Amino acid sequence: MAKKKSTAPKTKASNGTTSPSAAGYATVRRLTCRRELTPAQKRPRRDAGDGETDDEAEVDHLAGGKKSAATSPVDGKLRSPLSTHFPETSASPAPQPIPTPSLSAAELKDKGNAEFKKGRYEAAIEWYTKAISAEPSEPTYLTNRAAAYIAQKRFAPALADCQRAHSLQSASPSAKTLLRLAKCQLALGDTAAALSSVGQVLTLVPGEKSAKEMEARIGRVDQHLQRFQQAKSKGEGTLSRISLQEAERESEGFGEGTRWRCWRVEALISAGRLDEAAQAVMDAARVDRESTEVLYLRGLVLFLQNQLPKAVTHCVEVLRLDPDHSRARTLMRRVRAVEGKKDEGNNAFKSGRLQEAANLYSQALDLIGDSQEEAKGGVIRGVLLSNRATAEVKLGKLEDALADVTASLERQPGNYKAMRTKARILLEKEEYEAAVHEFASALEQAKQDGASDVRALAEEHRKAEVALKRSKTKDHYKTLGIKKDADDRDIKMAYRKLSLVHHPDKGGDEEQFKTIQEAHSVLSDPERRRRYDLGEDEEGTGGGGFGGGMNNMDPEDIAHIFQFMGGGMGGGGMGGGGRRRAGGNPFGQSGFSNGGGFSF
Repeated sequence: MAKKKSTAPKTKASNGTTSPSAAGYATVRRLTCRRELTPAQKRPRRDAGDGETDDEAEVDHLAGGKKSAATSPVDGKLRSPLSTHFPETSASPAPQPIPTPSLSAAELKDKGNAEFKKGRYEAAIEWYTKAISAEPSEPTYLTNRAAAYIAQKRFAPALADCQRAHSLQSASPSAKTLLRLAKCQLALGDTAAALSSVGQVLTLVPGEKSAKEMEARIGRVDQHLQRFQQAKSKGEGTLSRISLQEAERESEGFGEGTRWRCWRVEALISAGRLDEAAQAVMDAARVDRESTEVLYLRGLVLFLQNQLPKAVTHCVEVLRLDPDHSRARTLMRRVRAVEGKKDEGNNAFKSGRLQEAANLYSQALDLIGDSQEEAKGGVIRGVLLSNRATAEVKLGKLEDALADVTASLERQPGNYKAMRTKARILLEKEEYEAAVHEFASALEQAKQDGASDVRALAEEHRKAEVALKRSKTKDHYKTLGIKKDADDRDIKMAYRKLSLVHHPDKGGDEEQFKTIQEAHSVLSDPERRRRYDLGEDEEGTGGGGFGGGMNNMDPEDIAHIFQFMGGGMGGGGMGGGGRRRAGGNPFGQSGFSNGGGFSF
């Protein structure tokens, strides 16, 4: 059987035989060492298919579709062609897409117009933006993009585009551009600027219908805004809010501009709704962080909320952005002055200089004012009114104190300390039911606030209830004309003085004298006085005649009274160890019931 011929390339070995492996080695050696050929030998043949040389294609084929890395990418030395590892070269670059012909600015605009007609305004804006980039000096592309912004109710960027387009058309103004500009200005609340733009249109095209309609709308918006300002200055919250809403609706701006946001904040301040105003001004600041008007209003709200250091910080920031902002400068000086007077007043009060403290609080209140447009002074005025009321109570000026604390609670109805002050004043004025009610409100608010003095306030409330209960019977302290903290000596002196005045034998009233005797009987007995102060009822006052008589009266005081009356103690007075003898009424025939007389 004949042997098949090998098709592998052969080389002659040293012994004259042919070695297939040697032949393979020689082939690879020849290919991998191609780079060592002289420049004259390097004559690559181009392949019309891929642009590579034949040698490069062959090596790539032998390397399994990848070009051989016989030369180390690190040191450039040749690797052994028998090595089983060939470092991979980087992949061939991806084929570049064939660039499409660039569109002209007009073509980009046309694509934007097509998207606009379909209601795809964001896509239209993208095409118009490309057209503007391609040809920045063409105003039409700007007004087209402004129209797309207006369709999205984004009037601020629309205004910027219209202003830029109008500037480019300064040599030959366009009525269409000016009308679009006026629409944006009105939507953002700038009625004066809108009226000016419409005026230019009517100069260019007298009687232009759209311009006349816009002019009428601007007039209606102005009327609503005037009513808003008037209502705001009078504190008519509902009317001011409705007027502002009507102005927003007529302008078709939907209140999205900074002006509208600031007006809403002002309306809330005027209505005294400071917490809502604070939230509204924060929302406005998030939309327009660089607006000095928003920052100023934020500072004003903080001032009215008694956050004085923060108010100053906001005023400083406004002046950094706009050194000529006069309202911010005035507010900053005002806040600092109020803070100074308030601190001085507090220090004077703590030192016991009550009148000086009241005067300093008054000076601070004058600086704050009570303008309706500033929530009648807000919380800061309420705090200082409450402080002054506290000083006035200690000065005994109860009516002034009551007026101040009532005005304070109008501005800060949830301030339990002001409620407590009012309750104390009412109690001092013996308006017990009102005092109990005010103490109850203060106690409830203090519990909600988690205040530390709830227990003390509860005790004051209890005492007010006792006073109310006592007021419906007899007030022994009032009868004797003494304070509730009077000591035994005060009680004795008051009783002695009143007994001399109201004794029936001296022309006094018998019932009044009985009342005096009863008051002394209770208050001179420590246990009975304690029970009386707690509001506990006594089952009986004991004794005949005067309801307790002189049981608790010092004999020396009794003797003093008899001596004053000139009747002495004889004739059945207090002889026999104080026993009453028959017919021995020391006060004579006064006509007292129950046998007339005292039980000693």
